[in-house]
Amino acid sequence: MLPLPSDEAVDASAFTSLGVSRPLVTAVVQEGYSEPTPIQTAVIPALLEGRDVLACAQTGTGKTAAFVLPLLDRLMQSRGNGRIRALVLTPTRELAAQIAERATAYGRHLPLRNAVIYGGVGQQKQEDALRRQPDLLVATPGRLLDLIGQGIVRLDAVEHYVLDEADRMLDMGFVHDVRRITALLPKQRQTLLFSATMPSEVEQLTRTILVDPVRVAVKPPATTAELIDQSVVFVERADKRAVLEKVLCAPEVSRAMVFTRTKHGANRLREQLEKAGIGAGVIHGNKSQGARERALEAFRAGSTRVLVATDIAARGIDVDGVSHVINYDLPEVAEAYVHRIGRTARAGASGRAISLVEGEDRAYLRQIERLIRMEIPTLFGDRPAEQRTDTRPASPRGGRPQHFAPRRRH
Repeated sequence: MLPLPSDEAVDASAFTSLGVSRPLVTAVVQEGYSEPTPIQTAVIPALLEGRDVLACAQTGTGKTAAFVLPLLDRLMQSRGNGRIRALVLTPTRELAAQIAERATAYGRHLPLRNAVIYGGVGQQKQEDALRRQPDLLVATPGRLLDLIGQGIVRLDAVEHYVLDEADRMLDMGFVHDVRRITALLPKQRQTLLFSATMPSEVEQLTRTILVDPVRVAVKPPATTAELIDQSVVFVERADKRAVLEKVLCAPEVSRAMVFTRTKHGANRLREQLEKAGIGAGVIHGNKSQGARERALEAFRAGSTRVLVATDIAARGIDVDGVSHVINYDLPEVAEAYVHRIGRTARAGASGRAISLVEGEDRAYLRQIERLIRMEIPTLFGDRPAEQRTDTRPASPRGGRPQHFAPRRRH
């Protein structure tokens, strides 16, 4: 625990008015925050009051701080007993690691411990962290159930339970694991559920685990961030990679995530980009945890400007300064489009999303446009007549996007 600076060194900020305690306000100010986001303004007071919360919020809205800050505050108000008192369940390793990192940063002035457990790596270090008696545990479902089965983790003292990215959790087939874990928790607890979309399966889950929840929606379900400038390019399959290279070589593309539909496609595309002189990393489910972490770190540090990914990276990867998201392959599930493009325009910044649409992808585009309730403008060229979407187009942000010109390579 770090010492608190003097009162003069701390700007109380708007977080104080939400009921956040001084040590936590100090930490968020030191992290560079000055004003809470809408999701934080809506959720933090309810959580501090002990209410259950059902929140529909897109990625990049500040939802991690919205639940981590009041969780830490609530943990400080009750007496620690050397057992896990707060559990955050997440669908992916990357998201689990990032939430734990945020908990450490926000709790730097508090005598609390947190631990993170996920699969894909050896469990010895995670066992060591659990022996240090964390107050807060962040976990993915599979590894958590493994350690429960081995008698290493007990959940009978949990007072606060968070399901983050609940829709993604269900998409990935974790619904039975979530129900098994929930059944092991005390009946008397505070439960929080966060989801970017609210499909019927999530609604059914909320009815079984939440008690009289406060409902918060900072954006209508399944809409896309207003600050994302979206566009499509209709291409022939043979021209697709050349168009991608043209886009990536534009000077305004400072940091880009490129999404493919398959792991094999991601590997192949990364190799092709490297041959074209465009350095790129790759991340997907077949990569080891160490390889994924190295690729992400290079992308965050800026040593790699392009990251090729499958939908495993569509959520839970919070990298500042992603200027562009490029859908090399459109997703087969329309909701995944929303999560992919949410990697840009985070925390109030602007960003661009460009989708390359070949013939077989046109049905997917129609599904996406119906979901987001707008017809996405074309970046260059004309939209095929048969591709008109039966929807009420929303006015896109800004004017017609400019043509991309290849950057001259030396």
